Amino acid sequence: MTVATEVRRGRKFDQVLEGARQIFMRDGFEGASVDDIAQAAGVSKATLYSYFPDKRLLFREVARCECAEQADQTSVEITADAGARKVMTYVAERIMNFTTSQMGLQMYRICVAESVRFPELGEAFFSSGPEVMVARLSEYFEQAEALGELSIPDKRLASFQFAEMCKSDMWLQMILGLRTEITPEERQRVIEGAVDMFIARYGT
Repeated sequence: MTVATEVRRGRKFDQVLEGARQIFMRDGFEGASVDDIAQAAGVSKATLYSYFPDKRLLFREVARCECAEQADQTSVEITADAGARKVMTYVAERIMNFTTSQMGLQMYRICVAESVRFPELGEAFFSSGPEVMVARLSEYFEQAEALGELSIPDKRLASFQFAEMCKSDMWLQMILGLRTEITPEERQRVIEGAVDMFIARYGT
């Protein structure tokens, strides 16, 4: 079964999205009921269905908006003249902040759990999250190369390598439920390690 693709925007669109976001984060995709989403959004079920005729479409939009917001916030601060280490440190902080947040962890778990049955959810998450990150970083890498700071033959690979280094150790423990918090010292250790490794490999 495919997800309906029609999204109708209107006066209560953002209201519905926020209500859905709260319930998806609380109950997961499968456990989230339309009744609870409508109640959290303060709208009727009829109004909810008029915007999103399919729950999968609703989750896909929540994930897309969340990822887009993170990408937009990050891209604003990516300026080549700031220096590679400063830029990559900032990007690492943003990646860690999102991937270890309740929202980021739950979105990942939901997409992994549901992607076999509903691959369009995984596709939406990937295209609005990792793919956007790759595009923004690749653009920055081009600028940094022009300034002689970096030399990166495979910019897509380098983008994914950096993102994975930013999830070292702590993220896996959190995604598995082994811990719920990261200390500032642990966070800094991962960020500095990722940036050091990246600059050592791609710095000129």
